[in-house]
Amino acid sequence: MFSKEDLERATDKFNQNNILGQGGQGMVFKGVLPNNQVVAVKKSIVVNEMQNTQFANEMIILSQINHKNVVKLLGCCVEVEVPMLVYEFISNGNLFNFIHGGRQLRFKDLLKFATETASAIAYLHSAASPPILHGDIKSSNILLNENYMAKVSDFGASKLTPIDKDQFTTFMQGTWGYLDPECLQTGQLTDKSDVYSFGVVLAELLTRKKAVSSMEGNTDERSLAYIFVTSMKENRIVDVLDPHIVNDGRMDLITKVCKLTTRCLSIIGEYRPTMKEVAMELEGLAMFEIHPWVPNNPEEVESLLGQSSDNCAVDSTGFYSLEKRAVLSIDAGR
Repeated sequence: MFSKEDLERATDKFNQNNILGQGGQGMVFKGVLPNNQVVAVKKSIVVNEMQNTQFANEMIILSQINHKNVVKLLGCCVEVEVPMLVYEFISNGNLFNFIHGGRQLRFKDLLKFATETASAIAYLHSAASPPILHGDIKSSNILLNENYMAKVSDFGASKLTPIDKDQFTTFMQGTWGYLDPECLQTGQLTDKSDVYSFGVVLAELLTRKKAVSSMEGNTDERSLAYIFVTSMKENRIVDVLDPHIVNDGRMDLITKVCKLTTRCLSIIGEYRPTMKEVAMELEGLAMFEIHPWVPNNPEEVESLLGQSSDNCAVDSTGFYSLEKRAVLSIDAGR
């Protein structure tokens, strides 16, 4: 627990020069604790019941999570009307700025960011108890630390899955362009809603286009998800892919990521893969990109590992590592 005085001192009384980010409901400040630890302090700028609920919700959910690809909650301050949350400091901004900030993106970086993010979401869905639905997966909610490791953040819209999933309805709090169209129709947030949103992030990585285009046109024509899926159906996906990705990576692996993205973006949630399946497929592709001698056919990978993907375990520090199992299998055969 932190006192209000602690956080005022750490942030130089919430000096504007220490602002790391700002949304419609709150601001995040850089702070330095007495032990010189650098932290991020999330402070509400709107005081109402919804903000209280969101901050409390985020505090409860993050206190239950222990995963290397999820931003760590260090503590909170409850001496103010809306609690302030204190997180580990993430130094390299977010994935949105990385993608759209003019920096070149290598295919291996794309796979790394995608795999780490999928690992975190798969953990939330499959290993957390009760399972957690993030509810607002987007590139600006994926932070990058000093080693450019992806960390999922902002759990204000997240939900703990109830026992009776059929009765689970929620107030939509996601971001336009990333919202699951099925959830928009039914008002029912599911694990497949996060899969859809992650599919939009994959499309962003592959094309370096924003989730919603600023060009004129109807909603569909401005939606990256629509543009991506349509391009795949019409066999012209190369026209929308980032040219640097096409030139940098192996086209067979890029095609597999494109097909996975299309499955994630299925209009019908039932047809989308689970995040556990997505994470495993991306880990397999990442391993094959690094070690081309490793089979990239799912059945061959399972044969190599001696285990079906359906039984793939998830631990508290990260999604089960295919590469780790492959190395162990090779070492065992020596």
